[in-house]
Amino acid sequence: MKRQKRFEKLEKRPVHQDGFVQEWDDEGLVAMHSKNDPEPSIKIENGEITELDGKQKADFDLIDQYIAEYGINIDNAEKANAMDSNAIAKMLIDPNVPRSEVVKVTTALTPMKASDVINKLNFGEMIQAVQKMRPRRTPFTQAHVTNTLDNPVEIAADAAEAALRGFPELETTTAVARYAPLNAISIMVGSQSGRPGVITQCSVEEAVELGLGMRGFTAYAETISVYGTDKVFTDGDDTPWSKGFLASCYASRGLKMRFSSGSGSEVLMGYTEGKSMLYLESRCIYITKASGVQGLQNGSVSCIGIPGAVPSGIREVLGENLMCMMMDLECASSNDQTFSHSDIRRTARMLGQFIAGTDYISSGYAAEENSDNTFAGSNMDVLDYDDYETMERDLCVNGSILPITEEQSIKIRNKGAKAIQAVFDGLGLPAITDEEVEAATYGSTSGDMPKRDMTGDIKAAQDLMDRGVTVSDVIRALANHGFDDVAQAVFKLAQQKICGDYLQTSAIFDKDWNCISAINDRNDYQGPGTGYRLWEDKDQWNKIKNIPWALDPQKVEF
Repeated sequence: MKRQKRFEKLEKRPVHQDGFVQEWDDEGLVAMHSKNDPEPSIKIENGEITELDGKQKADFDLIDQYIAEYGINIDNAEKANAMDSNAIAKMLIDPNVPRSEVVKVTTALTPMKASDVINKLNFGEMIQAVQKMRPRRTPFTQAHVTNTLDNPVEIAADAAEAALRGFPELETTTAVARYAPLNAISIMVGSQSGRPGVITQCSVEEAVELGLGMRGFTAYAETISVYGTDKVFTDGDDTPWSKGFLASCYASRGLKMRFSSGSGSEVLMGYTEGKSMLYLESRCIYITKASGVQGLQNGSVSCIGIPGAVPSGIREVLGENLMCMMMDLECASSNDQTFSHSDIRRTARMLGQFIAGTDYISSGYAAEENSDNTFAGSNMDVLDYDDYETMERDLCVNGSILPITEEQSIKIRNKGAKAIQAVFDGLGLPAITDEEVEAATYGSTSGDMPKRDMTGDIKAAQDLMDRGVTVSDVIRALANHGFDDVAQAVFKLAQQKICGDYLQTSAIFDKDWNCISAINDRNDYQGPGTGYRLWEDKDQWNKIKNIPWALDPQKVEF
């Protein structure tokens, strides 16, 4: 067949490497409005929910039961659910209705009623609503710090640079599970070298992750997953109650935590009950609220390829972020897992959260090149820094990533690498050579690093755990090697777990260890002249607008 030349060229565009499918309601391949979604309903008798979204109490599954018992503001439920969904949707974007008043209604809705409200909003309206409904006034973001060789020196150097660039939270994981203690220590020490006050986590198996936190090697957790159907829950040997118990374990040890969920997970697991992704995600959000957890990482997260393949999928993702905020929860709004070969499309995927601002615009911007990202790659990585920072400057938006100079990067990476070198020496771990420090200072990927004896590292990690090493030993090692400022920062971080202030909704620390949360930095947006304005945050705006590659027209020589 003779081809039309323009169509031949179009087919070679990167977007054609992405996967797209038509909707299939019965298998859950529908972002919003499945024909199998229930009708919103609620009935309360003697202070007890006896009907929820078309189900009688006798027919409740585990998730229905948990939500009915703990997840809905029952005092206002009948009145709120009787309201027209369009009227509630208008409240979300009406600047004359304070967020505090909206939350009284939205926390009383049923999961399907909340989904119906989201269904009424177009993408632009969702951006308006997110700007108003996020709990914390000031937006921030979060980064992944990993590498495929679990190299501790590179983790520390990348963490130090990410901290200097403005990330208040950093997350690592492992390529080899038994590296977890070394990775957790490396990201903690590196981040405190870059900027005191950054909190870190190591995403691994839940019991191991909790153990690392109890030893003081981590400060928060977020990869405690919840799901929207019973079969997916029980397939993982879990129930809503077991997740709620685990959340209590973290909180009782002074560790900040949030759950994780995201549209598409039930599709991948094969148990959708024919429901829409938005409705199933609403159940996850309500489980989080019912468990008393302060926040949620959602927005499809690692399942983004599923909603990204169906119509209105990216709209649904922003909608589920918004629903999280409607439940008065901290929202770490994903933008982490890579899903598209198209630069245009991956920017569009982030745009809603970026423009509106969320508690964490990305819950995993890659602070390494994606080839080194053991979370399977992020929507944006270190090689996008300059583009991202230019977007912040172009739009006068606080995306929470700051430009730095090459000289600043070299200096802080070297400090982070030397600090972890000192810790390894002080804890009797396999030595980090000066050659490794130099390579981490100037390198970009694990391929730039000298090879370590990974078997020796793994054995040392197990020995460290067997010896009962804790954060106190890390602090002592830093102090004994002259890193007094980093030792003091790690000590301050340990103190915060006793104080517990940062267990509040949307909490982060600034460089002076002031806790900034939805309690003392409450989002007060009510239209123009209110809420967070980057140009009023003069220090942050000056840093963002003064990108190193901008010329000073008064000093240009011809």
